[in-house]
Amino acid sequence: MSERSERTTDAAEPPARGARMDSATEAFVAHRNLLFTVAYEMLGSAADAEDVLQETWLRWAGVDLDTVLDQRAYLVRITTRQALDRLRMLGRRKESYVGPWLPEPLLTAPDVAEDVELAESVSMALMLVLETLSPTERAVFVLREVFDVGYDEIAAAVAKSPAAVRQIAHRARRHVDARRPREVVSPSQARAALESFQRALETRDLQGLLDVLAPEVVLVSDGGGIKQAAPRPIIGAGKVVRFIVGGLGKAQVTLTSEPTVVNGNPALLLRVDGELDGVIAIRVEDARISGLYYVRNPEKLTRIESETPLTLR
Repeated sequence: MSERSERTTDAAEPPARGARMDSATEAFVAHRNLLFTVAYEMLGSAADAEDVLQETWLRWAGVDLDTVLDQRAYLVRITTRQALDRLRMLGRRKESYVGPWLPEPLLTAPDVAEDVELAESVSMALMLVLETLSPTERAVFVLREVFDVGYDEIAAAVAKSPAAVRQIAHRARRHVDARRPREVVSPSQARAALESFQRALETRDLQGLLDVLAPEVVLVSDGGGIKQAAPRPIIGAGKVVRFIVGGLGKAQVTLTSEPTVVNGNPALLLRVDGELDGVIAIRVEDARISGLYYVRNPEKLTRIESETPLTLR
């Protein structure tokens, strides 16, 4: 082959590689919000979910797209495997975490709240229940129950047989059902309970707080060793009210609150003397608040200034 022919052949190769990369990028961007949602529901951390997406992209960029029949399924499989590896690593990290651990709250758009299935799946209440599953159980539950992925595809993602995945899914579903809220309340019911709580909190109305809290309400606060928080969950309306009002009284601070939507559900941004102090999410059952989840760890408050897009599709 002549020198001129060699130059012509070499010059033709980069555009071909560029076209393949463009196709890979287009597919990844098209499914990015879905992949982030999968990773976040498995990990409970936006920062770790972003790292998983970066690792997913690096692997996806090296795939021969001509061999991929279903790009969405293939990307979900890569994301699941990377999230599983990170989830196992996070389990060791959480063992040294100071105080109770809560998922990282995300500011979400109104359309997330309108999608009841999506809003429940990313709620603080359900995310905490998912924390009680093993990494593989969590992956199987999330893929099957939340994203309706087929058993064969889940099996490929978690390196198990379809029969084993069915057993894991059944076990995880039974575990979650025993611990998840008994009913899914409407956004309007949740907002009404939150508004009552907000009024009572800002006016330090003890009876108002007792009226809106369920008798066996649980308060979980996460300071991560950076901000002060209860070292363990507080159970019971009386104890929760004393903790809240007592803390405000001792601090002698000006508390203000602002309604927002976190993880697809009504929540409050709390400010102390004008400075952001944390996010408080709620779980509502029978028109009363049965769970309070207060994230004060500043490292977990980076996603409440701008909306994070989430999707099940």
